[in-house]
Amino acid sequence: MTKKPQKSIEEVVRQVGRYPFEAYLFVQEGLSYTVQEAHGDPSALPKAKRHVTGAQLCYGLRDLAVKKWGMLSLLVLKHWNITATRDFGNIVFAMVENDLLQKSPADRLQDFDEIYDFQQAFADAHHIHPDD
Repeated sequence: MTKKPQKSIEEVVRQVGRYPFEAYLFVQEGLSYTVQEAHGDPSALPKAKRHVTGAQLCYGLRDLAVKKWGMLSLLVLKHWNITATRDFGNIVFAMVENDLLQKSPADRLQDFDEIYDFQQAFADAHHIHPDD
C-alpha cells in the first residue's frame, strides 16, 4: 500500500474552504502553546507525551488569542469564521485527515463540541476583578 503524499496547509485550506490560512497557523501555534503550558518544553518530550485533549486545546487557544489580541480576540476569530469551539475541532481534524497533525485513537471531533460559550469565555478573560 502506497502512502498518500502529505498535503500542505495551503492545499487543506483550499480543500476545506471555510477557514483562512491564518486560522490554521493559529491552531498550530495554539497547539504548541497548549502542549507547553500542559507539559513543559515539547521538544524534551516523546511524541506520545505531547498529547492534549480537545478541551485543553480549546482553552489554550482562548488563552493564546487573549494574549495575542486582547479584547480584539473575538473579532479576529470571527473574521476567520471561528465562532465556536467546534470550529477549532474542524481545523484540527482537517489537518489530522491530511497528515499534518496526529491524534490518539480516543480523539474525536465531538471532543471539541461546546467546550465553552465563545462570547462568555472571551468576556470572562477580560474581566477585571476588584481584588486583582
